[in-house]
Amino acid sequence: MNHRLMQLEPDLGWRQAKLALLAYAHVAICCISLYCITITDSFPGVVGFDKSHLTSAILNVLVFSPVVILFAISRFSFGYLVGFYFYIMVLGYLWLIEFSLLDYDHRLALISIVLSAFAFLVPTLFITSPMRQAVVMPARAFYMMPSVILIASAAIIGVGALYNLKLVDLNEMYKYRAEVALPGILRYAVWIVSNALLPLAFACFVTSKRFWQAGIALVLMLLIYPIMLTKMALFAPVWLLFLALVCKLAEARVATILSFFLPVLIGMILFVLVKTDLFPLTPGLVYFGTVNTRMVAIPSLALEIYNNYFSAHPLTHFCQINAVKLVVACAYNEPIWAVMARSYDLGAFNASLFATEGIASVGLVLAPVSALGCGLIIALGNRLSSGLPPQFVLLSAGLLPQVLLNVPLSTALLTNGTGLLFLLWYIAPRSAFDRTAASTVAVSDHRPTTEAA
Repeated sequence: MNHRLMQLEPDLGWRQAKLALLAYAHVAICCISLYCITITDSFPGVVGFDKSHLTSAILNVLVFSPVVILFAISRFSFGYLVGFYFYIMVLGYLWLIEFSLLDYDHRLALISIVLSAFAFLVPTLFITSPMRQAVVMPARAFYMMPSVILIASAAIIGVGALYNLKLVDLNEMYKYRAEVALPGILRYAVWIVSNALLPLAFACFVTSKRFWQAGIALVLMLLIYPIMLTKMALFAPVWLLFLALVCKLAEARVATILSFFLPVLIGMILFVLVKTDLFPLTPGLVYFGTVNTRMVAIPSLALEIYNNYFSAHPLTHFCQINAVKLVVACAYNEPIWAVMARSYDLGAFNASLFATEGIASVGLVLAPVSALGCGLIIALGNRLSSGLPPQFVLLSAGLLPQVLLNVPLSTALLTNGTGLLFLLWYIAPRSAFDRTAASTVAVSDHRPTTEAA
């Protein structure tokens, strides 16, 4: 037994070192991407490049970058997937804050975001113990569930098409999106289907090797675009297909990092090729703007915007949640994204839990406490999904990092179906999955188990 442990420990240490190196490579490419975004004056009036501040921006990133070690030593979980994306968001803000043109307490904001990151990541990464299943869905019902989701999704999409159906390109998307008027219940149903139920069905089909049905799930996701006119709906099928391929080639933790690293790396390569006239201007910059700017810079920029606005305006005290607004006096009679759209020339600006449940709701001093509470909610998702194969969790939650980077946690839980996904994870029968394959992934993806020892 001791001999086997001695063999496993060097392998485990080497895997952790490779994970850390891959994460550091992603940090480096994100910083280069942010440098390109700042020097091209992508956000005039908000962020402006100043060469004298470049050293400070690099120093901020270097000081915070050892946090990648947490991702090297922790197990894969739902929180691991979400936490890595949030780590990059915080890293991006630490870069952008040095080029800020807005007036607020930057020193306090810097301290607050770092403390918030730690308060969020510790429970998100390390609270993963399983929760006893009081209710378990029968294996036969679980096998049939993804097909039922496809039928229900097709019906919801069909009804949505009766209210709005426009085939427009990306340039006209924002123009017509304002005209989308679905009944409230139908709008919620479409978002839940798009962000939670269809990805769950896709994960079930891929895991059970029912690839034709998986393809149908992706087609249904694509059909949501002409109804809702969002980039998420348009690119979601491609994103899930990309995740499935990455999961096939690498274990879940490596797949998580690669899922962010590879698209950003491609964007940087295209940016360089465009600047050297080796690639057409329009497709290259469209990709860079859609991936590098949207995935890396915008969620970080939201922290900049919210810090500035709420340094001079009343806090929300969570009244952006409709149920809270019923019992708490609210200084705002419209959604926060509408307030941001009116105050800044950046369009409708939704933001992550760090900005909404943190900065906007309780202010910079108490933001780390709010981040801790949100981290515990994500940790609940870890516990409810514990025992499910990592690939299944990653695919079924594949769209949620993008959702959580751009909307409040309360909105993600209710409107976007994250809470429903938690429930379905909880009642999913663990016996429905190949135990041998799951245990193999557990040994390669995590630390040595008792059985292996």
